[in-house]
Amino acid sequence: MLLINFMDLFLESAPWLLLGLILAGMLKMFVPMTWMHKQLGKNGFKSTIKAALIGAPLPLCSCGVIPAAVGLRRSGASKAATTSFLVSTPETGVDSVTISYVLLGPFMAVVRPIAAITSAIVAGLLVGKDEIQLDKNAPNKADNPNRFKAVEKSTCCSAKKAPVITAVRSSCCADTQSEQSADQQCCESTKDIAAQLQGTSISGRIIKGLHFAAFDLVRDITVWLLIGLFFAALVQTYVPSDFLLRWGDGILAMLVMVIISVPMYICATASTPIAAGLLLAGISPGAVLVFMLAGPATNIATLGVVGKELGKRALWGYLGGVLGVALLAGVVVNYLVVRFNITVIPQIGEQHQLLPDLVVNSSAIILTLLMANVVYRMLPKKLQQKNCCS
Repeated sequence: MLLINFMDLFLESAPWLLLGLILAGMLKMFVPMTWMHKQLGKNGFKSTIKAALIGAPLPLCSCGVIPAAVGLRRSGASKAATTSFLVSTPETGVDSVTISYVLLGPFMAVVRPIAAITSAIVAGLLVGKDEIQLDKNAPNKADNPNRFKAVEKSTCCSAKKAPVITAVRSSCCADTQSEQSADQQCCESTKDIAAQLQGTSISGRIIKGLHFAAFDLVRDITVWLLIGLFFAALVQTYVPSDFLLRWGDGILAMLVMVIISVPMYICATASTPIAAGLLLAGISPGAVLVFMLAGPATNIATLGVVGKELGKRALWGYLGGVLGVALLAGVVVNYLVVRFNITVIPQIGEQHQLLPDLVVNSSAIILTLLMANVVYRMLPKKLQQKNCCS
């Protein structure tokens, strides 16, 4: 059963993950880092709000937003803007709002995106506090158009470099092999490729973007994505379906939703029918909103990427912003429902598959091959040579 649930989650996420990878690759090849830094590189309300509004309508789920956000960060976006985009994108979208209106009614369809954008802005501001302090300590840096280069260096390009082996590899069984340190790989991914490719044909940029997505970005997200899907399958398999229903209403129910949501992998669209079922079972609208906000934004895969790309301290700001606003929004929604006698009636009808089986299965096969390549490259060199030469 655990394996079946894992495979179902993988199939569900594959098309949206590939969409996110392609979006990130195109972003890298077509959007210059200087422009991106101008729009989203500064700290404060403006860039954080702008990132939240850019991400809110995008139809990317929890996994699909990961490579897009990584590409955004490595294109010069600030920590605050990257976090804001990373929160607002999976929590809401045009598709999830539409489904919310159909299944949960107009009140929840309006409240959900407002709460999602608010949590994204708050999380972004909390994560960006360190960069704001850095700007205060170095005020002249803000006027430097190449300021984002300093961000890149502090993020992954350390001052100390590992030795590089440049020998040419003639075959997989050769005694010497071309290698790059982790720092070098990261620095390669932070180059302003879009500026370097100015004047190149559109088709050439698209090809390079697909290559960047298929190898560089897949390498960066594979481990955490698989861990997140596994934990989600564990929750789905071993947590009883009536476990959440025992808590009913109030802040305790919201806290239970938070505990369940953190390891869970679920996108905004997929969480909506579940939310409707929880409403039918007696869970309060506020607790259901907490589930719809925390579930898509706090899965293990996303938290792993936040810790890796933005730092451990940023991870606490991310969690504080998302979960704090989710709980506060839940309390406010319950108050409004009681105070103004608002009726929230779920209407669960027949669920239709969003994508054709051909698209889902093809995406899963492509993603499996890309991840298998990453896993193979992570194997010890001796084992790779043994497998190749056997």
